[in-house]
Amino acid sequence: MFVRSTRLASARSIRFGLLQTSRRLNSTKSTPPPRKGFQTQFLIGLGVLAIGTTLASSLYSKGAPKSAIEPVEKKSGATFKDGEVNVIFVLGGPGSGKGTQSALLVKDHGFVHLSAGDLLRAEQKREGSKYGELIAQYIRDGLIVPQEVTVALLEQAIKEEHAKGAKNFLIDGFPRKMDQALTFEDTISKSKFTLFFECPEKVMLERLLERGKTSGRTDDNVESITKRFRTFVETSMPVVDYFEKQDKVVKVNCNQPVNEVYEKVKQALKSKGI
Repeated sequence: MFVRSTRLASARSIRFGLLQTSRRLNSTKSTPPPRKGFQTQFLIGLGVLAIGTTLASSLYSKGAPKSAIEPVEKKSGATFKDGEVNVIFVLGGPGSGKGTQSALLVKDHGFVHLSAGDLLRAEQKREGSKYGELIAQYIRDGLIVPQEVTVALLEQAIKEEHAKGAKNFLIDGFPRKMDQALTFEDTISKSKFTLFFECPEKVMLERLLERGKTSGRTDDNVESITKRFRTFVETSMPVVDYFEKQDKVVKVNCNQPVNEVYEKVKQALKSKGI
């Protein structure tokens, strides 16, 4: 951001200098020719502006990398063919119970549970990570971490588990945006369906604040939670709508005791043949 801001400031300064020079030229049309000393200064000024313009252009066309994140590798097809893995996206507002229900499915049905949030937090703390500071900032602000990081971490985790013989995956808290959904399905694997937990915002807030007493998470506070609610509605609901049009969404009301919700989850899986 600093590099970009510097470039913009430089460009604005150059444009302002050219404008001022133009005004001076126009104002001299009706006045006597300038003194030799002024002509020399003016030519020097034009030279400086020309050099500055060239440098600014070079910065815009070449410059430092726009982001510390490397782009997702482009492929001719997905990493896994249809049937190699069963991926279920688990979505719901923060505090809707995604992690709790996923843990039960892991225990009873042998699913591999991959939490996008947990993977990001682990990467944030990993010594030497080039994404750590960036991830921390996005999480504090309640924003969605750029897909390049999240998708890469998920792909790596799925490959590692698949190499051990795993086939059924629950991906919790992902995709959070349409670009994540499309990139994942194009480059890693098609999802079987999305398990969507519906829950009133008031209930989710109470759960998160209670969890925050012991979780140690930097985003379990009212300010961050409010931002996360807003982000979820604005960016994740379009994902749910997108998959629902493909008949790939099962909605579960989670404003009930854990066991009752779990029974509905198992019925949902059965209805999809899993």
